[in-house]
Amino acid sequence: MPGHQLWRRLPIMDRWLLGELIGPLLFGVAAFTAVTLSVGVVFDLVRKVAEAGLALDVAMRVLLLKLPGFLVLSFPMATLMATLLAYSRLSGGSELTALRSIGVSTSRFLVPAIALAALMSLLTFVFNDVIVPPANRAGYVMLHRAIGRSIDSEKGENIIYPRYGRVTDAIDNDKERLTQLFYAREFRAGAMRDVTVLDFSRGGQRQMLQAATARFDQSSGQWEFRNGTIINFGDLDGNTTTAKFDRYLYPLVSDPLELAELPKDANNMTVAQARQGLQVLDRAGDRKEARKLRVRIQEKFSFPAICLVFGLIGASLGARPTGRTSRSQGFGISVLLIFLYYLLAFVSSSLGVKGTVAPVVSAWSPVVIGLLGGLWLLRGASR
Repeated sequence: MPGHQLWRRLPIMDRWLLGELIGPLLFGVAAFTAVTLSVGVVFDLVRKVAEAGLALDVAMRVLLLKLPGFLVLSFPMATLMATLLAYSRLSGGSELTALRSIGVSTSRFLVPAIALAALMSLLTFVFNDVIVPPANRAGYVMLHRAIGRSIDSEKGENIIYPRYGRVTDAIDNDKERLTQLFYAREFRAGAMRDVTVLDFSRGGQRQMLQAATARFDQSSGQWEFRNGTIINFGDLDGNTTTAKFDRYLYPLVSDPLELAELPKDANNMTVAQARQGLQVLDRAGDRKEARKLRVRIQEKFSFPAICLVFGLIGASLGARPTGRTSRSQGFGISVLLIFLYYLLAFVSSSLGVKGTVAPVVSAWSPVVIGLLGGLWLLRGASR
């Protein structure tokens, strides 16, 4: 087999070290997934089985659909614990000392750990972008249908779309401001329901449009509102006019429709969906939400790199020629390092969303800091 031949071509030392890493890695994936899955999903499903009458087989299928999302969270943590445990055991058993005595440098026998961490980074990205979003959506739909909540495959709630631009006939019309605010209580089967549109695009006048339903007409490029009311407010004269309608065409882009079809949570979007949502927000002029989504897009690439950071840190810590770390100690050290790293990532992400730092800096600075810390630990292990 091609895979077997490739494995046989690897140097014996690399095969030996990879063999030492696989066991702790699988243990870490299983342990961290069990913990996070129990806290995040299992307890809630058990309560729904007991209180809401959720069928046990449906609960198991929902659990399986939620599993990829928690595997993604466990991959970086398991990589850290695997490299730390494997290399600390080899260091405690003097195997690494023997390698050093025959001229093998510390950086050389850490290559298998770095290669495995890079593979885990790639696996994390694939899971996070290809498998997790549709699996989470399928689990959500299955759960809500099973407990009696009707849900459509194309459904969204509380669709809010602000559009920014220049106001005509205004004194300071060179400044961009909110021109339209589109709100729909829900989106189902291609139609917006319980829709309200506030129009501030004309100076000295404001308009509020309310309708039972709204659909976007691709041929005319306008929204078709049904069974509603238009209210015009005059800012200068104070006059108010009201008109009811059965059908009304309103000139507004299709961006609210595109926004409704995207997942609410950026973590459940693929990279392509997130970039599509960013284009919608850019066209709308919503800089705050666009900046937030830019940070999330960068984090979709920086998050898998955590495996590489943790692999370098764990291997460097474990390769120190001082003592041996037990499995329980390794688990504790891993939890502490994970907490510190995610705290740093949370602070950096918040700064990016706020606009204090650029999205690229916000998403990647924890990775860079982690890599620098890992290289410093590697230098100490090489002495």
